[in-house]
Amino acid sequence: MSLDKIYAPIREDLDKIEDGLRSIYQDSPPRISALLAHSLGASGKRVRPALVLLSGKSFSYNLECLLPMALAIEVLHTATLVHDDAIDNSPERRGRATINKLWGEDKAILLGDYLLAKAEELAAAAENLPLIRLFARTIKNIASGELQQSFDAFRLEQTRQQYLERISGKTASLLCLATESGAILSQAPPEMVTALREYGYNLGIAFQIVDDILDFIGDEKEMGKPVGSDLAEGTLTLPAMLILEHHPDDNPVRRLFQNEGDRQENIRRAIELFRDSPLVEECYRIAAEYQSKCCLNLKMLPDNASRRSLQALAEYVLARRK
Repeated sequence: MSLDKIYAPIREDLDKIEDGLRSIYQDSPPRISALLAHSLGASGKRVRPALVLLSGKSFSYNLECLLPMALAIEVLHTATLVHDDAIDNSPERRGRATINKLWGEDKAILLGDYLLAKAEELAAAAENLPLIRLFARTIKNIASGELQQSFDAFRLEQTRQQYLERISGKTASLLCLATESGAILSQAPPEMVTALREYGYNLGIAFQIVDDILDFIGDEKEMGKPVGSDLAEGTLTLPAMLILEHHPDDNPVRRLFQNEGDRQENIRRAIELFRDSPLVEECYRIAAEYQSKCCLNLKMLPDNASRRSLQALAEYVLARRK
């Protein structure tokens, strides 16, 4: 199912998110506005604000509260992307030049900080102190996951549990925030809040595993970044871990991380080893386990259009190609 069909129950309200993003850069000083327009105006899937709205749709759907939080979470997500691109010195994101490529690393870091502050301001509009604390904890969790990834760059001694903890912070925590905040702001019963929080967590883990698979088998034009980017940055993802486990001798990932041999040849060989093996299906099987957990949590919700969209979104995450 396409995202347009998945978003059908909230289509008009999701369009208001685009209006809100436009107002952020249109109401900013001219030189800052150009940077904001480039980052916030990029076409994205808007999965995170959609999760806020869909999570609230089964309960007391209060757009006055939900829209600022949905907008805050999308702005926070954009801030993390701007910072990531600056840290990784990435020239492109979604097929477009990055902020750091066009304006420089210093402007990118400062813009990321600006976006973080704007996201916090928007979240505060909910006037819900527990949610404001949750928002702050999520920022901390994201930063923690990114710090772990930075400290572990080119380090082979990593466990699968460490990998899951890292992607829980850098990816799943933001999806958790989206679903949990949508439930809380719509006055969902505590057990429903828990179910939607767990849905967001498992969706986030599945989402990141698929992202990591696509770093090996994806199409560069579709993804908007070179295949093998994670390997080149020394990030040990699930596919790379499986390559190490199944090819203990003369392993290109090991050689790359230990700076042995030709760097590009090691990356090419690692991609080839993964693409032409059952390891692809093994990674998808693991992602599917988390997707199944998503759907189990949804069984507690009322059977309506928003629940069906959340179910379809979990299926979309597993099937996506970029």
